[in-house]
Amino acid sequence: VLASLPLQMMLYFNVYYFPVWCLAEGMMLQLKYHLLQWHYQFLLVAAFLILSLAEGSRLYLGYVGNLQEK
Repeated sequence: VLASLPLQMMLYFNVYYFPVWCLAEGMMLQLKYHLLQWHYQFLLVAAFLILSLAEGSRLYLGYVGNLQEK
């Protein structure tokens, strides 16, 4: 079984677009943070952190798994 070239290309481009997404999402979070109630602030920050960590780990595991043919 060989590594999947289309999957590797999607992961490659996603690795470069992920920091752009984080920057844009962080800027939007900063702009609307003070307008929200405290529980929405907490939920928004928690969701941002969870999604960022999940996406980073997904990209890493996909990149390593595809190259090692797992």
